[in-house]
Amino acid sequence: MLKQILSKIPRNKLSSKSEGHNNQGGRGDVNHSVPLSGPGAKNPNSGSIPMVQGRFPSGVKTAPFPIGGYNDFVEPLPSFRDVPNSEKQNLFIRKLVLCCTVFDFSDTTKNTREKEIKRQTLIELVDFVSSSTSKFSELAIEEIVRMVSANIFRALPPSTHEIVAVDLFDPDEDEPSMEPAWSHLQLIYDLFLRFITSTEMDAKVVKRYVDHSFILKLIDLFESEDSRERECLKTILHRIYGKFMVHRPFIRKSINNVLYRFIFETERHNGIAELLEILGSIINGFALPLKEEHKLFLVRVLIPLHKPKCVSFYHRQLTYCITQFVEKEMKLADTVIRGLLRYWPLTNSQKEVLFLGELEEVLEATQPAEFQRCMLPLFRQIGKCISSANFQVNSIAQYVDPKIIVMTLRTCSTCIS
Repeated sequence: MLKQILSKIPRNKLSSKSEGHNNQGGRGDVNHSVPLSGPGAKNPNSGSIPMVQGRFPSGVKTAPFPIGGYNDFVEPLPSFRDVPNSEKQNLFIRKLVLCCTVFDFSDTTKNTREKEIKRQTLIELVDFVSSSTSKFSELAIEEIVRMVSANIFRALPPSTHEIVAVDLFDPDEDEPSMEPAWSHLQLIYDLFLRFITSTEMDAKVVKRYVDHSFILKLIDLFESEDSRERECLKTILHRIYGKFMVHRPFIRKSINNVLYRFIFETERHNGIAELLEILGSIINGFALPLKEEHKLFLVRVLIPLHKPKCVSFYHRQLTYCITQFVEKEMKLADTVIRGLLRYWPLTNSQKEVLFLGELEEVLEATQPAEFQRCMLPLFRQIGKCISSANFQVNSIAQYVDPKIIVMTLRTCSTCIS
């Protein structure tokens, strides 16, 4: 009976009723108010952010958390020069919300106007943060971190070394993929770096938003193939380490976990050199005497990093970290030299050249007493290198050998005296 009655009602009336119902409170409605800070909170100074009903155009992604609202088509906001000083903080928040819209850069023909509006807005935000002379409010801090998170934290495309077998991957021939959204990301990284280093930033408030979860996601981005992005990440993570003492142990532990996984599981990661560069600066600041955890880091992480085939990608940074330890505590020279001998390559001549160069730097910081402990195995290895059929290995070993002889004479004279 009910079906017969419903069948007589025109379909357009039914559809209009259902659409009206959805627009009043359905999930498909974009035009709803979401508080910028906290459940049910209202900000009287936030200003009205225009919102348009309907879906977002293709190529536009929204941030993975609620924000003040979005435009179906991003419209430019007034310049900071065109508003009085009392309205600038309000406009700053509105511009941050606008920049939370993430565009698809895989298609260069989509949303070109909106992308340019966002780029120009980001340039204005960078200038505003750089020239700010008043403390950032907690709402502004929250929105800065929210906007940065919405843009930079994303699923990275598969790396070249994940698609190609390790033995076939050649970094000199296989070019890494560059981030297509770099025109936006570069400005966002620049903005965040200026914000972190700003004297108007309240570290006690910021550390509540730049928390452990944020730091872990930041470290995950070091897997990016784009060296420009890794360079920005390196600078920002180093600044966070220096600014927030409470996060230092967690940052060290998180980097250690990445290195552990690289050494003992994957042997694949794009950002090892940058992470080691950060660690080199951290090691340089270690107080004396060295803590036991720092010595364990040398033995369990830095020395085993000589094992992977791709050591040449990060060897310069690794050598710096190793020599920092030897210079700070000379007794560690024996541990380092024996570690090098343990992972000495048997058939890879290019790797042997790297090891000989590192050995030379370590020997310069080694004292006779430590040299005496590892003298015999070191002589045997240098002897093998001198008799090597490879010209490079042979010639470098002959250069290192006189230094070892001088070190031996010093050791003998010390023993006699």
